[in-house]
Amino acid sequence: MPFIQINMLEGRSADKKERLIREVTDVVAEVLEAPEENVRIMIQEMKAEHWGIAGESVKKRSQLKVEG
Repeated sequence: MPFIQINMLEGRSADKKERLIREVTDVVAEVLEAPEENVRIMIQEMKAEHWGIAGESVKKRSQLKVEG
């Protein structure tokens, strides 16, 4: 049973997440030749201050882009 975990920043609409679930399910089922009812997708959303890139949170990096 394929289990796909997607980590991303929060803020996307419910419609976008539904589309993501549908399309990832379709691709995984096709590539792995697995029944789509066996494919599990988990989206985990994180706050920008909980995600870091190059030693800084995404929140801080975004603020610096706006200020700079």
